Amino acid sequence: MFLYFCEMIDQATIQKIFDSADIYEVISDFVSLKKRGVNYVGCCPFHNEKTGSFTVSPAKGIYKCFGCGKGGNVVNFIMEHEQLSYIEALRWLAARYNIIIEEKELTEQEKQERSERESMLIVTNYAEEFFVDQLWNTDEGKSVGLGYFRRRGLDDQTIEKFGLGYCPEAWDSLTKTALSKEYKKEFLVKTGLTIESDRGDFDRFRARVMFPIRDLAGKIIAFGGRIMTNDKKSAKYLNSPESEIYHKSRTLYGIYFAKKSIVQQNRCYLVEGYLDVISFHQKGIANTVASSGTSLTVEQIRLIRRLTPNVTIIYDGDAAGIKASLRGIDLVLEEGLNVRVVSLPEGEDPDSYAQAHTTEEVLEYISAHETDFIHFKTELLLEQAGNDPLERAKLITDIVKSISLIPDNITRSVYVQETANQLKVGEEVLYNEIARIRKAKTGDPTPLPYKAPAQPVVKETLTPLKTGDVSPCDTEEMMLVRYLLLFGDRGLYEEENDGEVVTMTVGQYIIRELAEDELLLLNPGLQEIQQEYRQQCQTPGFVAAKYFIGHPNPEISATVADILSEPYELSKIWTTRDTLVKTEEMLLEELLPKIVDNYKIRRIELMCKEADLKILECQNAGNTEELLEWVKKKNAMVKVRARINEKLKRTI
Repeated sequence: MFLYFCEMIDQATIQKIFDSADIYEVISDFVSLKKRGVNYVGCCPFHNEKTGSFTVSPAKGIYKCFGCGKGGNVVNFIMEHEQLSYIEALRWLAARYNIIIEEKELTEQEKQERSERESMLIVTNYAEEFFVDQLWNTDEGKSVGLGYFRRRGLDDQTIEKFGLGYCPEAWDSLTKTALSKEYKKEFLVKTGLTIESDRGDFDRFRARVMFPIRDLAGKIIAFGGRIMTNDKKSAKYLNSPESEIYHKSRTLYGIYFAKKSIVQQNRCYLVEGYLDVISFHQKGIANTVASSGTSLTVEQIRLIRRLTPNVTIIYDGDAAGIKASLRGIDLVLEEGLNVRVVSLPEGEDPDSYAQAHTTEEVLEYISAHETDFIHFKTELLLEQAGNDPLERAKLITDIVKSISLIPDNITRSVYVQETANQLKVGEEVLYNEIARIRKAKTGDPTPLPYKAPAQPVVKETLTPLKTGDVSPCDTEEMMLVRYLLLFGDRGLYEEENDGEVVTMTVGQYIIRELAEDELLLLNPGLQEIQQEYRQQCQTPGFVAAKYFIGHPNPEISATVADILSEPYELSKIWTTRDTLVKTEEMLLEELLPKIVDNYKIRRIELMCKEADLKILECQNAGNTEELLEWVKKKNAMVKVRARINEKLKRTI
């Protein structure tokens, strides 16, 4: 079961945030909304559209886009739009509505760590203000720093957007000014802005133009600096050292400014340097980030995967540099992302190419020249191997290692077919090598598709689905959950219990009927709602729709928003011409038993299908004892199915 735990915000404060945060007010800060009936409509901020299909329902406290399918509560919206975690979104809303966060009692160590981190962020924020002021308001900054950025083709709006600045050539300009404003030397040193030495304290980035590095939430966590003097002993580019707030392997330059566009375009362009990112953004290609000159890491890849599964890596024409970075792309494949590669013309890098071409020309070049990574790597290594048989053998091994990393079986098979054609080798050779590699690594070899048995038996079981999978009973299960949410506390009928007349509610009826046959909903998200409803329904003041819309698991609240936004149409089998003019609530007593029984029929049909497959499997294996057991089970299922069908007054 997937849950978010609010380790530092108490439940009363979380509820206060949900009660105070008006979903219309919050979303209208980002989307132009027009009133339509009781709801509001606008263009979706998560995908490009001309006709608004994005709906906000203040009464229900949910939003839903009928174009891209995104939906949820006010916290989900901030998480999705600002790419924040659940806790960060709660804090964002608390600040918006001036709610003081009441937190659990922290240990002394937690207090110290939190205080230290916050102090370091305060110092880096001041440093950025200092560098910007130096760039725009000092003679040295204007002539050296601003002059450099403008020569590189950056306009003032772009310079301001990225917070670009300048650190003076003086020995300790930043350090001295910060100390005079009572910023602590301890945190200047810990953030790497100040370096202590025997000759005194001095600025790490003196005589450099400055590139602030932000995290996903926009906080300044580090800096990159390019030297402006001719000191050949100093590195051309210099980054902040690793610290409590900055881990280079977990950071992508430009991610804060790119995140919204990456989600909208469903693609991330990955380049190498600061100016590559900035020039692409200036051209309007805002879904661009950089690894800042380091080899790709798993943490960086997973940061991208939070926003999109599609990555296009753009290289300059340096073949040696491309070859050195191939290992990093293997990591991308292993994480299950779809990787495409573009190689720019010789002598060009993303910065220079963007500066020399229009936005349309840049995008057209990418579209015309991008290719999947396996094909790109094969072509590159083939060119190097030439006709040398030993080099070609090494090439095949290298390519197969990359293919073996791909987690999805179907994708892996497609690459095997394409690579076999490209290298002119048999698929069996590649499959055998992949199986050997995967078995050595995980103990899970990839079977050869052409060695399947003559009478294959497809196994289908009713084991729980993974989150995101589609259940064969999704429509029926969503209907049942919809009734729990909307009508769970409504009386359905009265019955006698131990000589006392009691009212059976809709929620009690659904939960009891499913429990009697030990049925858990197949869809994992809906199953979590079913189980949590059963636990919470007796709690005083429990209102199902409100409880699940405000659920701390964003997947649950988004699912509930879907269900409440899109009424699932009743099957014509369950309705007549006369009943169609009545509301769902008016028809509860008549239709709910039919819906429950229909769902049970669907589950029995699935079980019968599984039993048929097991019977065939036992026949093929000659397992008579197990065969008889499955035949008995199948007969029992058929009897139950017949009974429910008769109850529904229909025949098969």
